[in-house]
Amino acid sequence: MRRGLALLLAAAGATLAGCAAPTPPNVTFYAAGKTAVTGPAQHCDVLVENCTADTEAHAVLRVPPGKPLQISVDSHIGETPWQVVFRYRDAAGTPIEGRSAVFFGESQRLAYTLRLPTDTAQLETVEIQQFGGVLAARQDGGVDFVTRGTWVLSVDDRR
Repeated sequence: MRRGLALLLAAAGATLAGCAAPTPPNVTFYAAGKTAVTGPAQHCDVLVENCTADTEAHAVLRVPPGKPLQISVDSHIGETPWQVVFRYRDAAGTPIEGRSAVFFGESQRLAYTLRLPTDTAQLETVEIQQFGGVLAARQDGGVDFVTRGTWVLSVDDRR
């Protein structure tokens, strides 16, 4: 009887462990022969209602001017709409912001290579944005998807 109860409790524990919330997805950044991985700085459910934030979650990676940055996202990001938002400095030191196209989930795109427009441009920061299933009205009458997850890369620009 005790053995049967012990087996039942062990099975119940295994079932509960299997029901635990999934681990938030990671993003991997690669440049100049080095890799950095980070979890989300913010991550919400698809309706952007239940959110968690981690102010310590970010990656740091050296990305020399003129070198591409390769980005790999977890399949849980790739199956949803996502985008790369970035900032860099041109040769004169002027900050410039940019963004990739939005990759839609049906394409299952799991990678992107960020190339800046010139070999002297210095990347400063990159943010991967995963969009949720909620739309927000803009003042101009259009709509935007609400960001449900963000993954941040800070660039170490030592030369």
